[in-house]
Amino acid sequence: MDGQLLEKISTIPLSFGGASISGEGGGYGFGSISNQEAFALLKEAKDLGVKVFDSAPIYGFGLSEKRMGEAFKDTREEVFLCSKSGVTWSSSRRVDMTNDPQVTQKMLEQTLRDFQSDYIDLYMIHWPDPRVDIRRPMEVLAKAKEQTKIRHIGLCNTNSEDLLKAQEIEEIEVVQSQFNLFEDDLKKDLLPSLKKQGISFMSWGTLDKGILTGRVYEKRQYEKCDARSWAPWWNKKMNLKKMKALEGVWPYLKDKGHSGLELSLGYNLAQEEMSSVICGMRNSEQLKDVLKALKNLPGREVLSEVKNLLSDWND
Repeated sequence: MDGQLLEKISTIPLSFGGASISGEGGGYGFGSISNQEAFALLKEAKDLGVKVFDSAPIYGFGLSEKRMGEAFKDTREEVFLCSKSGVTWSSSRRVDMTNDPQVTQKMLEQTLRDFQSDYIDLYMIHWPDPRVDIRRPMEVLAKAKEQTKIRHIGLCNTNSEDLLKAQEIEEIEVVQSQFNLFEDDLKKDLLPSLKKQGISFMSWGTLDKGILTGRVYEKRQYEKCDARSWAPWWNKKMNLKKMKALEGVWPYLKDKGHSGLELSLGYNLAQEEMSSVICGMRNSEQLKDVLKALKNLPGREVLSEVKNLLSDWND
């Protein structure tokens, strides 16, 4: 491919994170929001220039995809919709992770229905599955691409071994993984490899679920439909260590005329391999704040000093 995919799709290096609009549906989400509020927010994002909208079935147990499908059914060609296979659930909503090819096919067809579309712009395998050779679900996706049900294929949270195997079956054009100031190990090995291969990279966890913007504080309470109220990955002890480390960053940032939001976006976008940062905006104000922040990103000197200030945060 001549150039990276996501840079061709959007002039704004921002993807709308669909988990932000589906909390009350259950699964992975971040609080309640009405249908009307979700539709208005999605349409406003599109009107303000956001092109890439990232979702997955586990976001609201299908609610995120359904809301995107309804919001964009009349403007489908104006947006770039992404979704994933691999994280599914039973009738009792017990979550399972599998790359079984039959599950991949079933989830793909359901997403097409939920998006109210005959194609998905970018379809990704959500997580590695040690029980299933990734080439098996990739064969399903390769066939779907031939049938024009999906236009591009990607991998989420992948590793070098799975990436190589997947590429034996079909071109991988996008990799999506967690990346932020606290979680940036990928820049040592994987990111340079992606850049060399011309594969777009998009980050989730860009704001570390609010920790890096200061919106998360020690005694903050969350709705039951906010995954941060119950998820095992929301480690209070680790979160407190991060918040403590950031206490020395906030005064420095303020002195330099930057916010935590600008810092978070700026750090990720300073990586030359970064194509797009995923942010889960939950209202119009947050959406506008992110777009404004993209115009006032800190320079490398500020980013370097912040990394120095955080250098021993996990000791």
